[in-house]
Amino acid sequence: MNFYDLDAYDYQLPESQIAQTPAVPRDSSRLMVWKVSEGKREHRLFRDIPSCLAPGDLLVLNDTRVLPARLWGSKEKSGGKAEILLLSPSTPDFCLWRALVRPGRRLPVGAEIRVGGRILSVVGREEGGVRVLRVGTDKKDVFDFLDEQGEMPLPPYIKTENFSQRESYQTVFALKDGSVAAPTASLHFTRDLLERIKNRGVEIAWVTLHVGLGTFRPVKTQDIRDHPIHAEYCQVPRATEEAVRECRRRRGRVVAGGTTVARTLESMAVEGGAEGCLEKGLVRAGAMDTKLFIYPGFAYKAVDALITNFHLPKSSLLMLVSAFVNHLAGGGREEFALTSLRETYSIAISEGYRFFSFGDAMFIEK
Repeated sequence: MNFYDLDAYDYQLPESQIAQTPAVPRDSSRLMVWKVSEGKREHRLFRDIPSCLAPGDLLVLNDTRVLPARLWGSKEKSGGKAEILLLSPSTPDFCLWRALVRPGRRLPVGAEIRVGGRILSVVGREEGGVRVLRVGTDKKDVFDFLDEQGEMPLPPYIKTENFSQRESYQTVFALKDGSVAAPTASLHFTRDLLERIKNRGVEIAWVTLHVGLGTFRPVKTQDIRDHPIHAEYCQVPRATEEAVRECRRRRGRVVAGGTTVARTLESMAVEGGAEGCLEKGLVRAGAMDTKLFIYPGFAYKAVDALITNFHLPKSSLLMLVSAFVNHLAGGGREEFALTSLRETYSIAISEGYRFFSFGDAMFIEK
């Protein structure tokens, strides 16, 4: 099996297993626990996640907050409908934003879109069909406008609206505005569950990755290595750098609470010996726009265990997970990792797991 071939990451999923609504309560979703070294898979509930963690482990979570970044308006000239998905600010003052617009071909540079009582102007164009829009006068003005006019940017495969979108498509610890999609593995956590994890002797640390086009744009190149990944802002605080260092000293595991956390930690990972006495598995505090694309062959440095949902076929996230399974298997076993991942997904389908953003989760460990 060619693990660089896009078709190797395809699978057939019954539409009935695409989760349309969130689990209530959040931690009542199902959890598959996959021990890669044993080839063993257990079926539990997400509220059992504390038992998967050991005293001394470090759980790292993403504190990003999803913006109500989808806007509906009309073209100022023709009155035709227009849809806007804001992706990220393109200037420090938050006046200009990168965005996807529909219908894109009919909204060239110079076009104007009316949303509520405001005119948004198309002032630039970037690769991949991304437009640059003038949205407001400053950060507060833009965010107030989004709170009033915006909708949560739910994925297109979610067809129902029978739930509170602004509450359900947001983690309980969301803090820093900036994402246009939720870090979905974290939607399962409740405040009570976080306290139970702490009481087990597990430390919790935080990173930020603002989910944008890089995470959710599908892979379309047949050779996955040719896929252009879009940059996403990520940050590792000094406290998290120290928490990872202390976790290594006590020989605990660094557990990534989602693929966005894995991508952030690996983007800021320190090569063993690269800076003299620095040991392998540490991360560096700081911020960057990461374009890291993790696929089989990638050498993980910072992450020891992973919590993740079940991802779309042919998605970059599926490739990230396959690369992690290869890492846990000792490296150099890319074909085994991909075959095992496909088998795991087949088991999940046969066992009736729910998939994608509001779906069930996996805990993957060595």
